[in-house]
Amino acid sequence: MSTLTVRLPDDKHNRLKALAAHKKLSLNKLIEELTTQAIAEFDTEVRFKAIAATGEKKRGLELLDKLDSHFGS
Repeated sequence: MSTLTVRLPDDKHNRLKALAAHKKLSLNKLIEELTTQAIAEFDTEVRFKAIAATGEKKRGLELLDKLDSHFGS
């Protein structure tokens, strides 16, 4: 496991601490969850672009449906 130091404005740090407390998580666990979500979104975008580049319209639309159901859009 690695350690990462991040500099944030005090107000953002305080808001993240409040969010973590609201979710009954440690600040570390909250950041871990947020980064996991960001990576998953990025990976999905990369997969979508790769599928779109192949011209597989049906597969691309299936992936968009999956995104809609996961993120509630």
